[in-house]
Amino acid sequence: MIDQCRRGILDVLRSSQLRWALMIALISLCGILYMFVFNMSNGYVVAMVFANFCVMPLIVFERGFILRRLHAHIRRLPTPTYFLSTILIYFVLTGLGFAAAGVLLKGTGQIAVPWKNVLIIPPKTLAYTLILFFLGISVMRIRQLLGRDVFLSLLTGRYRRPLQEDRIFLFIDVVGSTSYAETFGDLKAQEFIGAIFGGISEPVSRHGGAIDDYVGDAAIITWPLQSSATSGRCDNAGRSVACVFDILGQFEADADRWREEHGLVPQLRAALHGGSVVTAEIGVDHHKITYFGDVVNTTARLEALCKSLNRPVLMSSDLFGLTFLPTGIRSEALGTYMLKGRDQPLDVVALEKV
Repeated sequence: MIDQCRRGILDVLRSSQLRWALMIALISLCGILYMFVFNMSNGYVVAMVFANFCVMPLIVFERGFILRRLHAHIRRLPTPTYFLSTILIYFVLTGLGFAAAGVLLKGTGQIAVPWKNVLIIPPKTLAYTLILFFLGISVMRIRQLLGRDVFLSLLTGRYRRPLQEDRIFLFIDVVGSTSYAETFGDLKAQEFIGAIFGGISEPVSRHGGAIDDYVGDAAIITWPLQSSATSGRCDNAGRSVACVFDILGQFEADADRWREEHGLVPQLRAALHGGSVVTAEIGVDHHKITYFGDVVNTTARLEALCKSLNRPVLMSSDLFGLTFLPTGIRSEALGTYMLKGRDQPLDVVALEKV
């Protein structure tokens, strides 16, 4: 019963709509708190509007929803320059948000103050906004470092005791990373791989997956495996397939930039498999959620089979049987293979874009 409650909490917190609603509510409370800290008497609605207009531009900038190219550019700058550039952008965005809120509230008759007080953000308001935002962004950075599911699971204590659950695993491997390092050097190769992994994070998040780990030039991504009682299929299985081809399509669409910046367009191999694993929280000083079982090993072996068969995307027939294929993706049954370290043969399906 306790585990079911924890699982329910995690499922609710994964809802993007709820996360945004909670974020807006928290920012609104910070606006009300501002009234009490500085003994203001403008009213709760005014405080909440100003708070959200000041903070939301910073959040959407950090999430890459606005000024995406600028955000990507400053992330590549040296740390001191990156820090100063970010602070300057925060100042500008907070000031613009304050002015927009002021114009809205004054235009609707909610406040009656001179235009100067509406358009120019007071230093104490700017400082208050940035302090609270930096506290929030620190939590977000920890969440990004640990991963969404790990962060939420650690907070709820879901995996303090090992649990058996069904999960989908996607292994993505960068093709030719060794030869790339021999040509361009280890530092350039690491920059290349880092850029690739940075590029896969948005599609993974959009399709509801979680990046579990990076192992050398490979990434491990996972989804819960929950079959529908009516159809017997798993929505997340379809999402995992869509995620793979969105990642591949993203690199193809941006091929010119990759050639210009890195001298090569990324080529990937991907394998999908699912089943029962044991999930547990391990570590003392450094905590991690890890997965144990044949499913993880089989997915790794299946990814290695991609190279032997010269197929970029392979899927086990076990998982394929639970999958609604996204539009524009077709499958081809390749037969049965014995994988290293596995006693039972595995039926394999190749996936490709139509």
